[in-house]
This record gives sequence, structure tokens and C-alpha cells, in this order.
Amino acid sequence: VAYNLFFSFFLVGCFECCIKCLGGIPYASLIATILLYAGVALFCGCGHEALSGTVNILQTYFEMTRSAGDVIDAFTLIDIFKYVIYGVAAAFFVYGILLMVEGFFTTGAIKDLYGDFKITTCGRCVSAWFIMLTYIFMLAWLGVTAFTSLPVYMYFNLWTICRNATVVDGANLCLDLRQYGIVTIGEEKKVCTSSESFIKMCDSNELNMTFHLFIVALAGAGAAVIAMVHYLMVLSANWAYVKDACRMQKYEDIKSKEEQELHDIHSTRSKERLNAYT
Repeated sequence: VAYNLFFSFFLVGCFECCIKCLGGIPYASLIATILLYAGVALFCGCGHEALSGTVNILQTYFEMTRSAGDVIDAFTLIDIFKYVIYGVAAAFFVYGILLMVEGFFTTGAIKDLYGDFKITTCGRCVSAWFIMLTYIFMLAWLGVTAFTSLPVYMYFNLWTICRNATVVDGANLCLDLRQYGIVTIGEEKKVCTSSESFIKMCDSNELNMTFHLFIVALAGAGAAVIAMVHYLMVLSANWAYVKDACRMQKYEDIKSKEEQELHDIHSTRSKERLNAYT
């Protein structure tokens, strides 16, 4: 019997603890964080591999080589974009953790644990600061999404030329890299459907894989934008919650102060009446 009672109390205690922990999880921030991590992972991983595939395509089929010295060419820009991807992955991994922590500290469970004063004192400033940063990052991700759509458009044109070359017999279609700004006007780097290198490029899996990797990277950037918008809604709601909690705390302080004054006045009058009676 004692064992059963102990086991029952243990289960009830664990159940109440689990319910309390689940009630303190900021589910809105959790969903936004998962969406942000998924979008950033898709953008960074697929974008990095797509850039590596682009380098191989330029070197193999367009016969482009790296420029000697400190000249900024297409390969140098691709290397810069890769380092930017590394920085984006690390920065938004940390930023997602910070937003999750902010979400935890504005939930009802943490409020009950630490009290209203500690939440409303710095929580309001932190929420406002994160709202500003998230808005800036949302605009940045919109720019990244627009920029990522450019290689998707380029590879779509290349894929369309490969498709039309097999449909139309005798057509001599050419792709010139100068029209995309990859090389200067003085250089002539183009491939035509009549050349052997163009046929090999269209038949290779590398072109198809790079094209789809850029599409997935574009989808990841779009998911990051949606996550930023979701975060803005969550942070705005948290800021409003903290603001209302601050007002409620001020109201409770004023109310308790007035009640204390009324109690002191009542005690003073009671003492005066007692002294007058005696």
C-alpha cells in the first residue's frame, strides 16, 4: 500500500511538473525558430553547393579561369558569397536562440516564477530592441530573396535553351555570359548548341542539380522571410503583454499604497477614539 501511494504521488508530481513546463514553452516562438533554422539551413547549404557547382560549370564548359592577382572576377565573387553564407548561418543560429530566450522570459510561467517587476523592468526594452532588429533582418532577407532569384532566372534560361535545342532541329542557340554581367564586355565567353561542350553540359547532371539547388536556396530564403514576419508578430504581442503587465503593476502598487494609507488612517482614528474613551 505504501509503495502504491508513493508511486501515485510520484506520478501526480511528475504530471504537474510536465504540465507546468509545457505551459511555459513559447510555442509561437518555437514554431518561428524552427522555420527560421529550416530556411537558413536550406539557403546556406543548398546555396553553398550551388555556388560550387557554378564554379565547375564555368571552368568546364565555358573555359573560364581564375584571374591572377587581386582582380575581382566571377570566382572571387563566388568565394565572397560563400564566406557570407558562413556568416549568415552562424549569426542566425545565435539570433534564433536569443529570440527563443526572449520568448521564454515573456511567458506566464516565468512571470509567475520571477514576479511582475523583473519581467516588466527590462523585458519591455528587450522586446522593443528585438522588434527593431527583426524588422531590419526581415528587410535584409527580402533583399537576399530577390538576389537569389537572379541565378534561378539565369539557370532557367540555360535550361530552356537546352530544352529548345533538342526540340528544334538545326537551331543554333547561344548563351553569352556577357549579358548577365559575369564577364566584361571585352571578353567573349559563350557556348552554342552546335558546340560539343554545350551538348555535354545539357546532358550532365551537374547543370540540373545546380539549377534545383538554387531553387531550394530561394525557397529557404523565402522561409526565412516568413519566419521573420512570424517573429515580428510574436515580439509585438510580447511587447504589448509586457506593457500591459507594467501598467497592471503600477495599478497594483497604487492600489496597495492607497489601501495602506486607508488602513493607517483607520488605525489612527481607532487609537484616538480609544484614548478619548479612556
